[in-house]
Amino acid sequence: MINIRLWNSLIYKLPHPHFLQSYEWAQVKSKYGWKPIYLVWSDKSYRSYTADHLDQLDHLDYSTICAACLVLKRTAASRFSILYAPKGPLLDWSNESLRNRVLDDLQSFARKQSAIFLKMDPDVVLGTGIPQSEDAREDNGGKAVMSELKRRGWCYSLDQIQFKNTVLIDLPASEDEMLAGMKQKTRYNIRLAEKKGVTVRVGTKADLPLLYKMYAETSVRDGFVIRNEEYYQTVWQTFMQSSEPHAEPLIAEVNGEAVAAIFVFYFFKRAYYVYGMSCNLHREKMPTYLLQWEAMKRAKLRGCLVYDLWGAPDEFNESDSMWGVFRFKEGLGGEVVRTLGAWDYAPNLFWYKIYSEIIPRVLDVMRSRGKQKTKQVIGGA
Repeated sequence: MINIRLWNSLIYKLPHPHFLQSYEWAQVKSKYGWKPIYLVWSDKSYRSYTADHLDQLDHLDYSTICAACLVLKRTAASRFSILYAPKGPLLDWSNESLRNRVLDDLQSFARKQSAIFLKMDPDVVLGTGIPQSEDAREDNGGKAVMSELKRRGWCYSLDQIQFKNTVLIDLPASEDEMLAGMKQKTRYNIRLAEKKGVTVRVGTKADLPLLYKMYAETSVRDGFVIRNEEYYQTVWQTFMQSSEPHAEPLIAEVNGEAVAAIFVFYFFKRAYYVYGMSCNLHREKMPTYLLQWEAMKRAKLRGCLVYDLWGAPDEFNESDSMWGVFRFKEGLGGEVVRTLGAWDYAPNLFWYKIYSEIIPRVLDVMRSRGKQKTKQVIGGA
């Protein structure tokens, strides 16, 4: 338990800590071929720690720590590795000298690890609002970071693991104010769900097999690829058993029968809507609207300041595959936030080019097989 306390309490003190940088996320990924490495910058030094040596964090003066990063390492082609810092590194990106220092060390780290590439996707904001709209605002600080990465030879990744854009809802407002900020149709659908007898409860570990099957049904219906049940059981149980960060499933029911559900993750006064699932039954009763409203209220009661709706289109037009989901999220009254996205640093451009050409083909095959297996789970094949 000391490892959990030390690492999470360390990143909790840094700007914009994310649950994908937490000790729990490292534990999840370590079960699937990734080795977590923990990097820490203090005022005068920089050190890396493996999971076996995290107890050494107890000897640090936390008041001097200015940056940190969980990096996941995986072996590739025997003597090479790939590195990924999900939603990291964590630091004050507006501090130019610190930013340059951290980037210098990350690039050196990638070379020493014989990395084909190091991928990172920190929450560096490029702007808010839908581009070209009246509400759109650009962030000069984010633009400066992007220019610095280009100058250093980092490249915008063709493989965006996380969503680079999202929709955020401020929670300090009263419930009446949050409702007023929604679109009229969204408010109507919330009230309709209540009127039609939809109820919402917090799920338990016993509900997880049912939720995975519903998630599989959703993926087949909506055309996206998911992993096998063991993976989601690992993620969900790991965070449900943790107090901070924490995750809970919210399940919408009609006459005691589950018809939709979401998983909400909590960390550092922020709630994240990460997984959503529904069946075809009772969709006309709008259970997904009531789920989101209950999630917002629960997040507010937990002291969260922001509800992150986890994902918005890369291109804000109807051709984007996320457009329909985005219109649903937009109705909840949040603000679009556009971030830097994932960027890759490749110490050896030759191997990076080879890897970038081969892996997409392999992933296409794996996704095709994954879709077939998911259909079998729900009895669709």
